[in-house]
Amino acid sequence: MTGYIHSQETFGTVDGPGIRYVIFMQGCPFRCLYCHNPDTWQFEAGEEISVEEIIKNYNKNKMFYTRGGITVSGGEPLMQIDFVTELFRAAADVGIHTCIDTSGAVFDCSNNDLMFKFDELIKYTNLVMLDIKHIDPLKHKYLTGCDNKNVLAFAKYLESKNVPVWIRHVIVPGITDDEGDLIALGKYIHSLKNVKAIDIIPYHTLGVSKYKMLGIPYKLDKISPSTSDDVARAKKIILNS
Repeated sequence: MTGYIHSQETFGTVDGPGIRYVIFMQGCPFRCLYCHNPDTWQFEAGEEISVEEIIKNYNKNKMFYTRGGITVSGGEPLMQIDFVTELFRAAADVGIHTCIDTSGAVFDCSNNDLMFKFDELIKYTNLVMLDIKHIDPLKHKYLTGCDNKNVLAFAKYLESKNVPVWIRHVIVPGITDDEGDLIALGKYIHSLKNVKAIDIIPYHTLGVSKYKMLGIPYKLDKISPSTSDDVARAKKIILNS
């Protein structure tokens, strides 16, 4: 089976535990205002790769991944759920730790065919890094173009399956740093029994040049990057909620 990817990173250190081989998948239904990889949005823009090729590439540096594994990121990797399932099945067969870095955007518990696919994928998934863009549905829609119903439903689904989760949240000044929203997010996270880590990520502007190159307006051009104090404040509020 083949999938479409944007790029690969052979020594990822922020995409799950240990040193990891990271596959950045092509395609995403969200249009996050702060996205630093708008070149991953379109599915057809990617490079085709097979499951066998990924496992082969992993094995080239296998000695470095003893405490790591394979992470699929994006874009939104679950837009290619069949490919990710086949990859994770192959990885599980040889004892490779598997991790999905996702926004949960494509989860839909009302779609029986899709739920069958999620149930199959989860059998071979060791960790999910779930990016909750915003806890408020209207603000989430402003930020991403979609509400957060599927994202939060996915979090509850993972809890029901007892899949370990790391929660990620980007702090964008004036958009995702409201104290009330952070308290609500903290309470929601604390309601989940399978959360193993919370990662608060500072907003940055490193992807702005890509927007210019692609001819896409960058709507947050007047917002400055988050500071370490912004991140520390947000994390304290979330942890103490």
